[in-house]
Amino acid sequence: MTKRRWQDIAIGLVVPVVAIAIWQWVAGMGWVNENILPSPLQVWRKWVAYLLPLQDFTTWREANGGGGKLAWLVSGELITDALGSLYRVIVGFLVGAGLALPIGLSMGASRVAYAWLNPLFQLLRPIPPIAYIPLSILWFGLGNPPAIFLIALGAFFPVLMNTIAGVRQVDGIYLRAARNLGASGPTMFLRVILPAAVPYILTGMRIGIGTAFIVVIVSEMIAVNNGLGFRILEAREYFWSDKIIAGMITIGLLGLAIDAGMNKLNNYLLRWHRGLEH
Repeated sequence: MTKRRWQDIAIGLVVPVVAIAIWQWVAGMGWVNENILPSPLQVWRKWVAYLLPLQDFTTWREANGGGGKLAWLVSGELITDALGSLYRVIVGFLVGAGLALPIGLSMGASRVAYAWLNPLFQLLRPIPPIAYIPLSILWFGLGNPPAIFLIALGAFFPVLMNTIAGVRQVDGIYLRAARNLGASGPTMFLRVILPAAVPYILTGMRIGIGTAFIVVIVSEMIAVNNGLGFRILEAREYFWSDKIIAGMITIGLLGLAIDAGMNKLNNYLLRWHRGLEH
């Protein structure tokens, strides 16, 4: 990792560190009820208790001076919940993007397909996936299927609309040059249109995976009995605000990791693109 990259990471950490310090100071001064807004230290302890199995947590607590509240409720559920949420996100995203890509490419490349399908998708697109929750439960029951259905809906439209835009906004100069060189229809699509649309498609996928993460939390609060969303809802019922925040932070960290991975994938696939040669 280059020195410039380390500098960028250090600069990016300044605001979060300052925010946490202010949060800890406000909580330490007793200006807010700890049941409403626990301190970062409380959240950290809860996060560790949420992460580690009981025997590991006992060792960790003894190594850190012992003590603490019995309400920490050590469970080691975090890894199971995170894996459950990631599974639903990945499967739902693959289903949604897998459907959106061929449809978007067809609509972008064919005026006939666009004329037939665009009114339907423009009607459905403003409807939030959350509105489908009652139908998803009626159609698929409880468990993973309705959650995956909702996530696929959330990922479908960002990928679809960006794919259509990418295909339809290919520079006409490229198309005319390819025709002048005798490119056939399939060659034109595979060698000119599709590569030119890739930046739009990858942007749509990056947005779609973010939307999928939003939808999975909502769907887990309704249709399943594990996952980060379910655990946050459970913590709300018992007024465990520190566990709620610990779950929220876990969601943020997972989302950050996935977005960073998508960004690296984008840079790799678009290394030929102007501005990314370095």
